[in-house]
Amino acid sequence: MTSTISHTTIDCHNAYELSQWWKPVLGYVDVEGDPNEPGDGECMIRDPETGHQLLFIEVPDQELPAKRIHFDLRPRERDRDEEVEWLLTYGATQVADHRGKYGPGSGWVIFADPEGNQFCILRSEGELAAAAAP
Repeated sequence: MTSTISHTTIDCHNAYELSQWWKPVLGYVDVEGDPNEPGDGECMIRDPETGHQLLFIEVPDQELPAKRIHFDLRPRERDRDEEVEWLLTYGATQVADHRGKYGPGSGWVIFADPEGNQFCILRSEGELAAAAAP
């Protein structure tokens, strides 16, 4: 049972400006149907060839954390909550729980690996598809 990297997240002070700066450096583009706009607190860009995505997300802290880049993982074979339970038994340390942040079924859980590197567990592709179904 594994997870896949959904995207790489970069904590920052200005998500729009930083995403715009990186687009020409990497040859990335806005996600189709989700253009980045000035003032957006979260801006995703993607590689048009590989599909790899970078998410720039604003954090309120004046001082940015030393570990500003982390993986956002999407479970392959379990749903988010099952993956959370498995990670707890595997030895990951739960840092914060943001399940339900944007309503029922939304959100993520932040974990740290044995050396303190943080990563997030998102909802699975199946959960996303079920939420989007009419």
